[in-house]
Amino acid sequence: MKQMKGLEGDTKSILKFEFNPKDGIDNPALSLAEDTDGKGLGEPRFYLLSKGSAETFGFCLHKELGCRGHVIRQVELGGLAQRRGLQDGDRLLQVNGHFVDHMEHCKVVEKIKASGNQVLLAVLDGGSYEAAKALGRDLSQMLPGDIRPRLCHVTRDKSGFGFSISGPEGAKGTFQLSVRRDGPAERAGLPSGSWLLELNGASVRSCSHTQLARKLKRSGSKMTLLVASSAAEEFYRLWGLRVTAALADASWLPFKVRKLHMVKEPEGYGFLLKEEKCSSGAIGQFLWEVDAGLPAERAGMKEGDRLLAVNGKSIEGLDHQQTVLRIRAHADQVTLLVIDPAGDEFYRSIGLSPLQFFEDSDPASGSCAPSLPSPNGSPGLCHLDVGPEGPGSWLTTAPATIGVAQSLRPEERRRLHQAF
Repeated sequence: MKQMKGLEGDTKSILKFEFNPKDGIDNPALSLAEDTDGKGLGEPRFYLLSKGSAETFGFCLHKELGCRGHVIRQVELGGLAQRRGLQDGDRLLQVNGHFVDHMEHCKVVEKIKASGNQVLLAVLDGGSYEAAKALGRDLSQMLPGDIRPRLCHVTRDKSGFGFSISGPEGAKGTFQLSVRRDGPAERAGLPSGSWLLELNGASVRSCSHTQLARKLKRSGSKMTLLVASSAAEEFYRLWGLRVTAALADASWLPFKVRKLHMVKEPEGYGFLLKEEKCSSGAIGQFLWEVDAGLPAERAGMKEGDRLLAVNGKSIEGLDHQQTVLRIRAHADQVTLLVIDPAGDEFYRSIGLSPLQFFEDSDPASGSCAPSLPSPNGSPGLCHLDVGPEGPGSWLTTAPATIGVAQSLRPEERRRLHQAF
């Protein structure tokens, strides 16, 4: 199916080429007809990309003039994306179960970046995408319903956790939940009839019923469950995809990333940024000495919050000085994403970034980096990468590398702090 140039008068028309045998093989007749049923449209395809920390996903995401949608380009030869089946010209429809076709390009890039080393993409081939748009199809309706698993954090009360588990006798890894009404599990968002996939960040696929019972007892007064509905479990099974917490709906979790927008006053923002070691041993940027009555306190900053992003861009991989420069990039205002110590510890325990589950309900604040052109216009194998100014849609030639500031010695780290 192909659209001819010079016949753009009716943008709703999809052109079909029909061969007329009476005119001979060298002179086929061209007749035009409207494909109003959309039966020729391809189906969305789903890919779960899992990479190592030193790898890339192996593709570029473009926003192109004269081309609708978020376009997959420069699929790296032999790279992860190509091996899984992504193709040049595919249009990205979903990231980790979130429909993104209507979103700003930079926000889509940020969603992929926040996924860390694993991302679930839904794409449609370019021809089917353009045809669906011409027909006025709602692309979101081409995708399955909510197939995300759910991540729930349950706190025990005097009556227990409020759920029970059953499964076929002798079978491993098959556990269905029955949830008591008005109990802790129901209040935590645990759906009755769902299937248990992970307990406290660990898969239960190889567990027997007895082994799982022991794990539940060792959980103490709190536990985190990854569960999926029967429809979601069936979807992932049919596509051969492994369900993990990185793909989950985390809206029921009590641990939330907070967005703080501050306008600077003559006294400053009213907080101190310190570089400190986290409980995991990693280095983080923390917020302390929040001054009463100044913008930081009024925005909701709390002592000990960990800084995650500045003006919509993750500070992952940045050192203290680079973070300070990013905060100072706009002289009179700044937007920070932060998480409190309890939430920070929770996400570390399950090995996921809290940014992965952040939903921006106020897209007007913060900032987005524009897509950048390929250096010198030169061709090359490209990948989605993090530039010196943070995540963005980069076209980076394969041999190119981005320098990382040398780690400071422990005695130097202790002196890193900056008042704002």
